[in-house]
Amino acid sequence: MQLPKGKSNCITDVEGVQVGHVTLYEKLNEQDTVCTGVTAILPHKGNIFSNKIRAASSVINGYGKTAGLVQVEELGLLESPIMLTNTLSVGTVWQGTLQYMLNENKEIGDSTSSLNIVVGECNDSYLNSIRLQSVKPEHAIQAIESANSNPVEEGAIGAGKGMVCFGYKGGIGTASRLVDTYTVGCLVLSNFGKRDDALFTDFGSSIKLDTPDGSIMMVVATDAPLYDRQLKRLAKRCAAGLGRTGSNIDNGSGDIAIAFSTANTYNHNATVQLESMSFIRDDHPIMSKLFQAVIEVTEEAVISSLKNADTTEGRSGRVVEKAPLSL
Repeated sequence: MQLPKGKSNCITDVEGVQVGHVTLYEKLNEQDTVCTGVTAILPHKGNIFSNKIRAASSVINGYGKTAGLVQVEELGLLESPIMLTNTLSVGTVWQGTLQYMLNENKEIGDSTSSLNIVVGECNDSYLNSIRLQSVKPEHAIQAIESANSNPVEEGAIGAGKGMVCFGYKGGIGTASRLVDTYTVGCLVLSNFGKRDDALFTDFGSSIKLDTPDGSIMMVVATDAPLYDRQLKRLAKRCAAGLGRTGSNIDNGSGDIAIAFSTANTYNHNATVQLESMSFIRDDHPIMSKLFQAVIEVTEEAVISSLKNADTTEGRSGRVVEKAPLSL
């Protein structure tokens, strides 16, 4: 039986979580089209560096250029927004996010050491003239500053503007579930699959787009009190939700999940020797319900990214159609 959906059925149903987009679209000439963008996920409304959150990741297939996961894995903490963009713009988005965080935190690089920024990517080069590197640092800042807790705009928007999923227009998708008093939300950047791979509908295979194997970024948020090892267990379940859609997790696909909890923030400036926190026991039945929620929201977020995306024309006259799915 499917779990109940959150109020808006999106990641911002998790209290405090905010999402912002910057979309870049301009046809420059017959060959080149800027068709890309940036999406920012903020885990809470406060200072993320000062009040870090518990987080973990799962690299389902590591054909990707994600930045910042090494430290997340080592320390189990997230201290920046999670940024999404195209493959060749990871560096510029990292730079813009760094500038934003430096402006917000005067102690970074002075009285405190450094900052770990997380940026994920998918390859939008089928529609986007990716070699032009049109995303600039200021676009990352704009995405962060535009973030809000409203229902998330989905489809061909932000980082999802140029993405292709199951041979149709993909991009940003989101969903949420309720588990007792807790909420689990997921936001995906979908950019994978061939038409005849889909398990949730029969798209057929009459049109073959010459796209790369593709990738997907999956971001899971919850207000359930979990710590990093448990969040890694949640992140791993994204693979089951992804598999339900029909993904083969291809050789050249970067399939990466990041999970975080908004409970039990970690104060950067605390000087105490010991920390204490409450968390759900692994053997409590609610853990399996949280796993179920992650699987459901991942699957639905992918499908929602297709339902909400519009037909898009990109570089070299290429057109990717809206999927024949009703909302």
